Amino acid sequence: MARDSFKRTASFLLLILALTAAKPLAQGEDLSILKDWVEWSDSSHMLRRHWNGIAFQLLEKRREKIRGLATASQWKSRQEEVKASLSRIVGPFPERTPLRSRVLEVVRKEGYRIEKIVFESVPNFYVTSCLFIPEAKSSPPQRPETGQAAAAGTNGVVAKMPAILNVIGHTDTAFRDPMYQQLILNLVKKGFVVLAMDPVGQGERLQYYDPAVQRSVIGGPTTEHSYFGRQCFISGSSAARYFTWDGIRAIDYLVSRPEVDARRIGVTGISGGGTQTSYISALDERVAAAAPTCFITGFQRLLESIGPQDAEQNFNAGLANGIDHADFLEVRAPKPTLVVATTRDFFSIQGTREIFAEAKKAFAVLGAEGNLAMVEDDLGHGYTIKNREAIYAFFQKHLDNPGSAAEEDVDLPGANELRVTPSGQVADSLGGETVFSLNRAEAAKRLEQLDASRGNLSDHLRRLGTEVKKISGFQEPEPLSGHVFRGRYQRQGYSVEMHVMKGEGNSILPFLLMIPDESGIAAVPQPQPTQGSDREAGARKSEAAGRHPALICLYPQGKSSGAAAGSEMEWFVRQGYAVLSPDLSGTGELGVADLYVAYLGVQIGRSIAALRAGDIIRCVKFLKSRPDIDSTAITVVAHGGTGVPLLHAALFEG
Repeated sequence: MARDSFKRTASFLLLILALTAAKPLAQGEDLSILKDWVEWSDSSHMLRRHWNGIAFQLLEKRREKIRGLATASQWKSRQEEVKASLSRIVGPFPERTPLRSRVLEVVRKEGYRIEKIVFESVPNFYVTSCLFIPEAKSSPPQRPETGQAAAAGTNGVVAKMPAILNVIGHTDTAFRDPMYQQLILNLVKKGFVVLAMDPVGQGERLQYYDPAVQRSVIGGPTTEHSYFGRQCFISGSSAARYFTWDGIRAIDYLVSRPEVDARRIGVTGISGGGTQTSYISALDERVAAAAPTCFITGFQRLLESIGPQDAEQNFNAGLANGIDHADFLEVRAPKPTLVVATTRDFFSIQGTREIFAEAKKAFAVLGAEGNLAMVEDDLGHGYTIKNREAIYAFFQKHLDNPGSAAEEDVDLPGANELRVTPSGQVADSLGGETVFSLNRAEAAKRLEQLDASRGNLSDHLRRLGTEVKKISGFQEPEPLSGHVFRGRYQRQGYSVEMHVMKGEGNSILPFLLMIPDESGIAAVPQPQPTQGSDREAGARKSEAAGRHPALICLYPQGKSSGAAAGSEMEWFVRQGYAVLSPDLSGTGELGVADLYVAYLGVQIGRSIAALRAGDIIRCVKFLKSRPDIDSTAITVVAHGGTGVPLLHAALFEG
């Protein structure tokens, strides 16, 4: 019997594989349900618009709170609230462990030296960097700080200098790029110590490096960041944590140096470096002056335009926790902060101006309106001389290092002079941890907690639905409404109906429904049911009562994938099933739920899996509402990734 059953199952699967091969639609058919309907003409952006609407409501709620802040004590309370939220949704940060810093090589240049440094932001997680140190200056005799050796000043006494942490945007070579070197070397010429480090996924810290081809097997910096970033989101963490913690530990290193005045630390960076500058400066009290460049814009304008960006620019439930770009500035008040922008940047200049105007009020109330400034120039995404000179002048003023802010010509170091590790990659030269391995270890701890919870299985299952709804951001579907019948095609033995009903919020849910007729069922030889098959016996009972058992088919590419004549849906309808297939949110005619839409969901505390689970439940409820469907005999078949929302729907809807 077992062998016969296996043969029947294998034959069924082979038949399904044959039927699901791509087939053309019947001649003259057009199953585009949303075509020529003005209200649905922007259906490919419907999911993003729906989630944007939720985000805008969260932003308005935040703005109402900000409008109510009028006194210094109120703003200080807000600052503490923001710091706590950032620590929670960016962190929690790991334990401060020994940096185990090493100077691998020293390169001497005219007027400065370059120390090639590796330190560990967490054990065995190596950060490659270069420390640019101006020629030592004389200083009055002073007592060296505890644990610090004297630097080589002219009188043998430590010459304390202001220091800048330069964090880097999305370039393959990181701080070695001429654009960054122009800024770094000018700061050095003006008497600043500069520490420039490789972010994860860039420079010598590729996280998916293949020594055989000597490059990342994933792609460029943005791709690497989002690849490991998605894994971090799943484990309840964020890529932002790794970028921020590396920066905080870099400041730990700077203040340990005898040349550096710990009271005069600045941070700056452009693009992705502007992101890191904003985070580090908001969360590390030691940052005396900060100049984020080409990043600050505010989520209102960001979502209205290009949408959420790379993984590290998003926090788990960041918007849901009331965090906007203005908070990175306001939490620093009254410490000096310079917003650097360009008018044609893909980060909206309108958003930058609006965020600056809001933050200016916080600085004013806290008695330091002049400590928040903004400079902008007419360019796309990048540096201009005007903006660089504004950065020099800002740090010269607020880190007490006076001099000319005019930019000078500089001779750029050669590539080998800025290579830190012998091979040019941490993976080859040092090995150690990656974001993947560190995140995997954290995920393992969560799995241990999950296994422990399963120890009391009944209690675990009782809590499961509530917890999954909370984590996934599931919203109970509203009662069915907004139904529109869009027409019908007749095929031999069955009809193909086209429908639309209201989805979540202002979204819609288009679907096909194939209904068998008596001639279609009778004309095709039916397989003999296995003796004792309750499901097939139920199907015969439903048909006898004039009601069809129903099947919902889910496809990653949408409803048309299995709808062609001779394909999977037809096979099932000829077995007597009414077959429904929807375009789940972000599939088919509803566009593509790309990575950036997913990040928008992360920000507002929603998930595509939970949203689509709601779509599936709506389909079930629609079938139950029809008099020609047996509501006790509804089955759902999911292909590929649609199995994930189906599992959620099965948990949420009994």
